[in-house]
This record gives sequence, structure tokens and C-alpha cells, in this order.
Amino acid sequence: MIILDYKDARPIYEQVVDKFQKLILTGALEPNTKMPSVRSLAVELSINPNTIQRAYAELEREGFIYTVKGRGNFVAYDEGLLSYRKKEIYSKLDELIREAGEIGISRSKMSDYVKEGHEAVLQGATGEGFGYD
Repeated sequence: MIILDYKDARPIYEQVVDKFQKLILTGALEPNTKMPSVRSLAVELSINPNTIQRAYAELEREGFIYTVKGRGNFVAYDEGLLSYRKKEIYSKLDELIREAGEIGISRSKMSDYVKEGHEAVLQGATGEGFGYD
């Protein structure tokens, strides 16, 4: 269900949060579904249970899961979460567009790059090196 990338510069708990967010937003984890226990997920991923606990705390803080005392953690999906995630993505895109403009990348180059990247992603490519320097 979750695969960690040890080459990723982000902390492990952030990767866990990101993976669960994607699973919840895409519907792979349905609302009110019980999440894996902290201990079982830590064993499965071979990481410290405190890391999973921190990830779950972040997911709960952001509204992706809720806790039922004595029962565990459950998926708490609603449409507001998808809207929140879209806003985050658009904010990142705004920053990238601003930065690209500052170093002289034209709108047409950015547009072509995004189109090629989208096609490559649909075909299963990694998204690296779509032909622009």
C-alpha cells in the first residue's frame, strides 16, 4: 500500500502523510475505513512507530483521518479535503511559474513542458527530462 523512497529528501513521516492523502483523495481508502494500526504499519514499513504516530497526528490535524478512542484511526474524507489539496497544488504551481519567469522561461516553453509531462505521466514515465534544459 505504501512504498517509501529513501532517496527522497523529505522526512519519512511526510512521505507517509503524502501517500495516505493521495490514497484518501483518490478514493482508494473509502470514508470511515479503519486505518492500519500504528504498530502494524510500523512493522510493515520497518520504521519506528513514533514516525507513524507523527504521520497520523498530521493527517488528523489536516482532517484526513479521525480517531475513535480505543478503536483506532479512520478515514474522514470529504469534498473540502480535495478542494484544500487542489489549492495547495495551485499554490505550488504559482510559485514555479513565478520562478520560471524570473529566470527567463517563456510561457510557451512552460506550456509545452507541462503538456509533454502530462503525456509522459499518462504513459508511466517518471517525469524527468521532457526535452527542455
